[in-house]
Amino acid sequence: MADLDPLVPTLLASYKEEFSTVHTEQLPLPSREAVLAISNDFLDLLFPGYFRFQEWEAKDWSLKVSEILVRITNALSVQIHRAFRHEHTCLEGKKLAGKSQAMAITRDLLAGIPQLRAVLGQDVQAAFEGDPAARNYQEVIFCYPGIEAVAIYRVAHDLFKMGVPFLPRMMTELAHHKTGIDIHPGAHIGPGFFIDHGTGVVIGETCDIGRNVKLYQGVTLGALSFPRDASGNIIRGKKRHPTLEDEVVVYANATILGGETVVGHHAVIGSNVWLTESVNPHTTVNMEKPSLRIRQPGISGNGS
Repeated sequence: MADLDPLVPTLLASYKEEFSTVHTEQLPLPSREAVLAISNDFLDLLFPGYFRFQEWEAKDWSLKVSEILVRITNALSVQIHRAFRHEHTCLEGKKLAGKSQAMAITRDLLAGIPQLRAVLGQDVQAAFEGDPAARNYQEVIFCYPGIEAVAIYRVAHDLFKMGVPFLPRMMTELAHHKTGIDIHPGAHIGPGFFIDHGTGVVIGETCDIGRNVKLYQGVTLGALSFPRDASGNIIRGKKRHPTLEDEVVVYANATILGGETVVGHHAVIGSNVWLTESVNPHTTVNMEKPSLRIRQPGISGNGS
């Protein structure tokens, strides 16, 4: 449209001015669409018959699994290579991973799927045993957003440990977009992990979470502050997020902050608690009970 022609040079000028927000004439980044498809393939591999392919007969299992493995191998190795290639252009002196290394990482990741499924089985069991509304394991896997978010996190975490840039965060952020649960792939989370309801949960990069931990909606496991160097720049790689030991329960909308904050095993953190200090094992932490003011229609006074 002719009336939009004057906008073109203005935008081009802005691209030159704000060059950090432009990624043209460079090697391509990993593809969001490809990473989403890979994540969906992993869900089908981890929970066969629950997601896109629901009619798996025993005679078809070998063929179906082979098809998914080949698809993941081909697609993921390409995206890993793209991620490393772009990282190499950003970080001077970082060793560039070639296509053969990207393929080796993909195969190592896939080789760990049986062990990952065993851990997810404990997550599903924890969800079923921790929620009286759950009728069976099938309902937990098919309906609970926490299971999907944790499943994608566990795949992404393995990639993160292998040093793959970009992709782990892309995977967990795509799951975040879908489920409302934000888990950084760098967090360490033990088996038997259950997020009830899930919406608004945030788990930071350097969190350490033990076995059989249960979180409710709105829980934040975050950083209290960011350490900075003498020039005022954020020091990255430090432990900034809390540690939750085994069998901890954290109720809705609680906020636990700080890398030195340790919640001891079997502790219970109540709803709306703001916690920035460590808690001993078997401790219960609650907010003081608020006083209510109730006003009845037609009654004067404060009604308290």
